[in-house]
Amino acid sequence: MEEKSKKNKAIENSKKNSIFSYIFKFAGVYKKNYIKSVVLAFIGVIFSLIPYIIMGQIVKQLINGRTDFSLYLKEVAMMGVFLILRVLFHTASTNTSHKTTFGLLGNVRTALCDKLYRLPLGTVLDIPSGSMKNILVERVDSMEPLLAHVIPEFTANITAPIFMFIYLLTIDWRMALLSLATLPVAMLCMMAMFKDYETPFRRTQNTTKVLNDTAVEYINGIEVIKAFGKAESSYQKFVDAAKDNAQSFIDWMRSCIVPFSVAMVVAPATLLAVLPIGAIFTMKGSLTLVDYVMIIILASGIVTPLITVMGYNDDISKATSIFGEIDDILELPELSRPQKSKTLPKDSSVKLSNVHFGYKEKEVLHGINIDIPAGSVTALVGPSGSGKSTITRLIASLWDVDKGEISIGGVNIKDMSLDDYYSQVAYVSQENFLFDTTIRENIRMGKNHASDEEVENIARLSGCYDFIMSLENGFETVVGGSRAHLSGGERQRIAIARAMMKDAPIVILDEATAYTDPENEAVIQQSVAKLVKGKTLIVIAHRLSTIVDSDQIIVISGGNIAERGTHEKLLKNGGLYQKMWNAHISAKDTITPEEMVRNSDKDKLNKSENTVKSKKKIQQEINQGQKKEVRLHDSDIKKFL
Repeated sequence: MEEKSKKNKAIENSKKNSIFSYIFKFAGVYKKNYIKSVVLAFIGVIFSLIPYIIMGQIVKQLINGRTDFSLYLKEVAMMGVFLILRVLFHTASTNTSHKTTFGLLGNVRTALCDKLYRLPLGTVLDIPSGSMKNILVERVDSMEPLLAHVIPEFTANITAPIFMFIYLLTIDWRMALLSLATLPVAMLCMMAMFKDYETPFRRTQNTTKVLNDTAVEYINGIEVIKAFGKAESSYQKFVDAAKDNAQSFIDWMRSCIVPFSVAMVVAPATLLAVLPIGAIFTMKGSLTLVDYVMIIILASGIVTPLITVMGYNDDISKATSIFGEIDDILELPELSRPQKSKTLPKDSSVKLSNVHFGYKEKEVLHGINIDIPAGSVTALVGPSGSGKSTITRLIASLWDVDKGEISIGGVNIKDMSLDDYYSQVAYVSQENFLFDTTIRENIRMGKNHASDEEVENIARLSGCYDFIMSLENGFETVVGGSRAHLSGGERQRIAIARAMMKDAPIVILDEATAYTDPENEAVIQQSVAKLVKGKTLIVIAHRLSTIVDSDQIIVISGGNIAERGTHEKLLKNGGLYQKMWNAHISAKDTITPEEMVRNSDKDKLNKSENTVKSKKKIQQEINQGQKKEVRLHDSDIKKFL
């Protein structure tokens, strides 16, 4: 509830901010450049007004009978010079604002990425990937034209009419007011158009988000859609979202077209009042002919810049809304971490003390207490959904505990900066992400300044060097996205190599070999055993036979610790672990030759007959009661292969 109220408060605050407050909030070091852009635009406005004054003087001299056309040529040349200066200063102002805007948008994206780094994983996952991508890329990009022009052009188009109006007041205050006579009518039309503006605007924003989210969902789920023949229904969902989005804009534009058209026709028609009434004043002698002509010239252009400014209303509202969405993200509660660590761990031991944690309002961990000595191997096992992965993610600091404490080397992780903490932990999940770059660079991300030789050495030690070299471009093969088609096991091995490259004292493997076949799993285990020697290893394994030699096995059930101890001790206890072990062995023994063929590489076909015989032999031993426990070591694994 507290988090929700903070978020609502952030949204309310963001709505109070104007576009200019947002601009200067994110401009950072670029604020001076925006000020420079305004100054250049202001000077350009001054230069743009001088030709009107010169034009009035020319008209006045013509009426008075001046015939020296050489002087007229000089004055016309001066008008040309000032118009060129106006263009030059306007161009300089716009160039400055464009460069500054790109810097500002860079600041916005940097702030968002930094924020995502500091947010709990659950908060990030609650934001649809389509919406986040849309905000971070398209919506931030869409502000560039506005932000690049709003400063200089808004300044120019507001300042010029003000100066014109002041100049008209010095000529005849009555005519100055008449030059604005059409504005009240236009303003009433605009007010009618902007009545309940927030409702249709929010509708277009929401339907756009839904469209983006649906598109991302459709693309990401295309494999499942094809496999289950749901292309038609899934595509229909996308079509419906697209239609709703289009209709929201059509309905909005339809409601605006009449008042907008009337406003755009009436507003610039200033001469409707200036011409007849000015003529009456001139005939009665209260206004000179020269001043009358000058007023006509100035009045014809006084409203046009204001119409340009009004045209920015839509864009300004859009940018303000986008900045509001950005602010909503930036105001989300972060992981509770200091900028600088208060103290650093003395070793790589891990301790969980009375840890409670829940996703939103549902608690999934209920007072977990675990001691993991430095340099030990701890395995977490339990039924699906019991809380194993949640524990490892809390240790990896992807979330903050709701209650209790997690410490490393005697230091509460909340007293360490994120950078210092992440240097202590290497985390490999069962869903490994590879960046859209080369294999070499993916591995190098574990240690940014690693040499090519170091990358290749860690690949050898991780057991993935050979398959990498078998690829067409070796380490230069681009993976991620739809590039090189690597198997799930190959991706995991690269992810493990990346984690090993980090050389952190604590290594967490959350079912990191889930997608590998038994042969590759054995290779990975042997490789990991060498690489984590002397480190603290926390592992979740779906194959219990891979963790029998762990220093301690902790059985999690329903968010609580059901059992803990060594493999032998837990089997003797006759509890949940023994049932899981029996189910595990039973599942291994009931694999058919056909399943072995499907789950193995082609070179295993010749071994299937021996494998079946080995399985039958072990089954006979179990049936005869010759073995009360079945413990698989590396030699046993090799028999099955």
